[in-house]
Amino acid sequence: MKQESMKQESLFSSSVQNEPLASRVRPQSLEQFVGQQHLLGPGKILREIIENDQVSSMILWGPPGVGKTTLARIIAQRTKAQFLSFSAVDSSISSIKKIMQQAELDREIGQKTMVFVDEIHRFNKAQQDAFLPYVERGSIILIGATTENPSFELNSSLLSRCKVFVFRALTEDDIVTLLENTLKNPAGFGTQTIKIGPEEIRIIANFADGDARMALNTLEMAVLNGQRDGDTVTVTTADLSQLVTKKFVRYDKDGEEHYNIISALHKSMRNSDVDAAIYWLSRMLEGGEDPLYIARRLIRFASEDVGLADTNALNVAINVFQACQFIGMPECDVHLVEAVTYLSLAPKSNAIYKARLASAKDVQHTKNDPVPLALRNAPTKLMKDLGYGKGYQLAHYAKDKLTTMQTMPPSVAGHEYYVPTTQGYEGRFKARLAQIKEWHRQHDEQEQNDEKDQGDQQDQQDHQDQ
Repeated sequence: MKQESMKQESLFSSSVQNEPLASRVRPQSLEQFVGQQHLLGPGKILREIIENDQVSSMILWGPPGVGKTTLARIIAQRTKAQFLSFSAVDSSISSIKKIMQQAELDREIGQKTMVFVDEIHRFNKAQQDAFLPYVERGSIILIGATTENPSFELNSSLLSRCKVFVFRALTEDDIVTLLENTLKNPAGFGTQTIKIGPEEIRIIANFADGDARMALNTLEMAVLNGQRDGDTVTVTTADLSQLVTKKFVRYDKDGEEHYNIISALHKSMRNSDVDAAIYWLSRMLEGGEDPLYIARRLIRFASEDVGLADTNALNVAINVFQACQFIGMPECDVHLVEAVTYLSLAPKSNAIYKARLASAKDVQHTKNDPVPLALRNAPTKLMKDLGYGKGYQLAHYAKDKLTTMQTMPPSVAGHEYYVPTTQGYEGRFKARLAQIKEWHRQHDEQEQNDEKDQGDQQDQQDHQDQ
């Protein structure tokens, strides 16, 4: 016997007045389900476990409108287990525990309980923890649906006990099939005859951007606004023009997509693919991203991936950040495009970034030697008496503006961090560094020879004195 609980009616009720099209034509079986063939095609694992009623705890992860809740409904109709539904909005810890305890009692008499949690990422840690002991003991089979990356949104202990199935955005062909099936479904538009051509269906499918719910809502609006002649409604391209003027951009400023797209922008610029970089930038801007966040990332990129290969890159990035502060969106969009274009086409070097990593590693894994006395300031007599500043050589007084003074502590003496490339302007820095190293090679050897000669002379003098 299946038990309906909590928000179950929002999933399974079919008698709601003015029920939207997406609910009226919701698939009732795996055969009617459209999309996710990588999971539900013939012989695929998820289809097999559903058909054999061998469902174990799982997380259905994917973008909106791809069939996660619909599949939960299909599982509910096929399973022999008691099926419950929870909502994060009105599921208190006490109510969850009460029902879980009943599920434990039912298990002892051989009755399985399957629990569906829609938008499980909205459950807080305490709510998720309330399920954990019952999932561990097998008292319940948990099915969670989420649009957010479960790695970030679910407790690791709960996630480790669930199989994650990744749902993909529906293809344009999937949406076309869905719309065609809807037009044939008596539950769709009842006795009305809908005249809509393949071109118009394809326009809706493209506009939906992989979201079945959006496609069905658009079709429903198109029919409501179509040209009526009795029970016949004709939908033309002109009728659709007002409905598909601006596509909704799927972008979550606080979720995984935020990090995915900034990563795509960063890596496109690093690969000098200017068109891809501008595209990803536009995806972020159209999704409502804070322009200052993007500008800060560009400043980081200017040093991490361009560095001294183009010494103007950092100036450009900082100037654009200031422009974004001054005028904001939407006017600062062109400034961001300018910076992204400049950084994409600039010569690339990560020598500065690698120098930072290498030096940080030494700081963490070598002895933290005291600062050499020669490099210390001596503002007081005591500090002078202790040798602070003794042996300091001011480079400005030297002919070549270089000295043989040792400025590295002993434990890391001779370690090299900055290894310049030959990209862009960095070739000049490479040549200058080579010149400095050669000067030190010659003068350090000369100094060592002079010290050796002085030592030999002192030994001879000591021998004569004896």
